[in-house]
Amino acid sequence: MTPHGPVVGLVGVLTLLAVLGRATGLGPAGWIVGVASGVALCSLLKAGLVRASRRRLLPADRVTLSRAVLVCGVAALVADIVAGTGGTDEPTGVLVALASVALVLDAVDGRVARRTGTVHPLGARFDMETDAFLILVLSVAVTRDLGWWVLGVGVARYLLLLVVLAARWAPWLRGQVPARLWRKVIAAYQGIVLTVATAGILPAVAASVAVAAGLGLLVLSFGTEVLTLRRMSVSRRHEVEVLAPRPVVGPMAVDARVLP
Repeated sequence: MTPHGPVVGLVGVLTLLAVLGRATGLGPAGWIVGVASGVALCSLLKAGLVRASRRRLLPADRVTLSRAVLVCGVAALVADIVAGTGGTDEPTGVLVALASVALVLDAVDGRVARRTGTVHPLGARFDMETDAFLILVLSVAVTRDLGWWVLGVGVARYLLLLVVLAARWAPWLRGQVPARLWRKVIAAYQGIVLTVATAGILPAVAASVAVAAGLGLLVLSFGTEVLTLRRMSVSRRHEVEVLAPRPVVGPMAVDARVLP
């Protein structure tokens, strides 16, 4: 039986795009990116559910799905702004509103999962990837005012993912580090500061400093994650070596050649 949650998400994206079309005159670029994002959301979520042998979304997953639908709308608006194909010149207010609601809901899904006792690795991964995509599309929007260097914030997560997938020489990179509150705070900071920068409520210099600080914190977070994975790998290897059986040596050893 095909999970219906991903289909609901795709319907939600198409409905949101229709609303944005009437409200902002969503252009071709916005529709293309929005629909593509919705299809990708549906496909990846379905694959995750099938891999986890689950047929339905958990309560927290539904909250995350709502966030993901909003993020697809943000991606559509950003595409229109960058391409200049929309009916209105700057639908920034709607973009900031959608991104703000998505950020607020980011503090909800985790609490729902813990209170309902439905914490699941798929939900955690779904939440993380939704955050990463929102940061990516917001970084694209901010490049218009602060420069292309801001894309470093948006692509950092995906560059690390590519390194992990390609790192046959270092399989330890595919491990999982223990969750840390300060890493979650750094991830949340990226979305907040990029949304504020998109809204244009800060002077360009202040916005650049705030976003640059976020990029530095992101590098720190990923760097310590890699170091932690390396230490965990060395520790596991040492434990295996310690527990491995050792050959008997010394006077108690018996030479097999003297046995009949």
